[in-house]
Amino acid sequence: MPLCPPSLFAIKFFTKRIPVQAMTSTDIPPELLVRASPIAPPITSSPPPYSVSESEAKFYYAGLPSNPLLVYRTGHTPWEKPTGPEAYLVLKEVKPVFSHEIVTVWDDLGPKVCSCLDYVQVTWTSVDVVRFAEVGKTPGSPVLWIGVMPQSLSSEDAHIAAVDCQKLLQSYKLTDVEVEFRESIFARSACLQLLRSVPTSNPTAVVRDPLTPTLGLRIAARATPYTEGTGALYISEGSNSNKVYVLSARHVVFPPDLGNNELYNCTDVCGPRRQILLPGPKAFQTLLKSTAAEIWRHNAVVGYNKRRLDDFKDDDFQDDDGMRERAKIERYLKDDAVTIKALYQFHDETTRYWSKESQRVIGHVAYSPPIAAGTGAERYTEDWAFIELDHDKIDWNTFKGNVIDLGEETLISDITLRMSPGPVGLMSFKYPGDRLLRLRGVIEEDELRCPQMLDAHGERSLVVMKNSCATGLTIGCATGIKSFVREYFPDRSPEMSIEWAILPYDQKSGAFSAPGDSGAIIVDGEGRIGGLLTGGTGQTESIDVTYASPFYWLLQRIRTHFPNAVLYQPTA
Repeated sequence: MPLCPPSLFAIKFFTKRIPVQAMTSTDIPPELLVRASPIAPPITSSPPPYSVSESEAKFYYAGLPSNPLLVYRTGHTPWEKPTGPEAYLVLKEVKPVFSHEIVTVWDDLGPKVCSCLDYVQVTWTSVDVVRFAEVGKTPGSPVLWIGVMPQSLSSEDAHIAAVDCQKLLQSYKLTDVEVEFRESIFARSACLQLLRSVPTSNPTAVVRDPLTPTLGLRIAARATPYTEGTGALYISEGSNSNKVYVLSARHVVFPPDLGNNELYNCTDVCGPRRQILLPGPKAFQTLLKSTAAEIWRHNAVVGYNKRRLDDFKDDDFQDDDGMRERAKIERYLKDDAVTIKALYQFHDETTRYWSKESQRVIGHVAYSPPIAAGTGAERYTEDWAFIELDHDKIDWNTFKGNVIDLGEETLISDITLRMSPGPVGLMSFKYPGDRLLRLRGVIEEDELRCPQMLDAHGERSLVVMKNSCATGLTIGCATGIKSFVREYFPDRSPEMSIEWAILPYDQKSGAFSAPGDSGAIIVDGEGRIGGLLTGGTGQTESIDVTYASPFYWLLQRIRTHFPNAVLYQPTA
């Protein structure tokens, strides 16, 4: 069986390629295939293809971030179109799979599914194993969820491919796994001293994060500012070196359209350095707009409270309740005046000291191997870069290293509930008192496959979070089964990769990531590192499934070039 090489968000140049033509079905018994070639006669013994109506195709996946189009599905449960004056769509959520027999055989079965699809010439883009649930209900049986290029597969051909897949599943005694095809495109998500983090009581706490060194760094290469992404972690070179690097995805700092997928090594003396901006141009403009919006919001509150005082008559403030209400309003006015003044000052200083690109250079790319698909026995994609920090950009006396700012105090209950998936009342996640989640340790392969945490229904669960350039702080559910992804290029054969998949937390939470989030680090509630975000699939720019390279594997690859590399440990 040929290797299925991994590749994450839209990269165009690889040193190791395995074209589709090289993928055979030699490991799949002939009796498991419905047809031997694209021109084979139809199989009369198979049931007729399930006809997908236009409404079902459009609304079957309602509730998912990108609302992908259904092409074909097995199963016998009819889809019912909502009718009547108060008709509404049944919204779905996508859930991970852990406790099922398919988990134990997937490493062997998954590549055969990919070869099976190749054999019948399906232009597939991703192969995931998930469950679906109507919002608020128990998830159904596992689904082999296959993404295909838009308008590339008819329902009749999808039926033939699905029968092949089902025969393959049955050969592993998996009789309760359905097969569904949807249209989906794989894409890579590359959209003075830094300020210190401050307590929530500081009026600028809600806006200053993009100018602090907390993780979720909104970066861009100065030479290619149109591509923004995320800085993942701080890594020390180790030994006697004082160098500190920021880990990110290579395609963030070397966008695919450059076409130079070669080793970049500037760890010692080199030519012109490839400088990195923090924040990138778009992220900087977003920072200014969000600051202006906060000023406007507080001015609106001031106007409201002044009207409240004006509307009260003197007699209204004579009793105890009235006097307490007046004191409260006056306190609000005083606090808002302080906040508005601080925000105006922050906006002015940000514009004055950070507007020029030269003022936002935090370092340069020091090392990045070429992106390679199918690396090592695990066959993940190697897609990383080290950015050497400019020591003068960091206040090392206050620098806290690898921490994620969890945001405003108003989010405490929401984050705590989501990161504690067990029964209500058993809050396993502890929101840090200073909002900063310290990263420590790595989620190893065994636990990625079989997590120890249980959800409210007693099912295994791995809830994760990340902070990133495009979507900020989000929470999702990791899967226990590797996904297969295929990326297509106009000038060469497709590339296939194996990925760790993360799904949206629920239907209301929206997508876990978006273009521009590449390079973000994904962690669990204990601060253990799970993986480096690299891409995702979806029908539009919205992403239904996010993909990452597991960090336990990536750290091994990093140490082949930096043998003493460790997570940076702060002295502050």
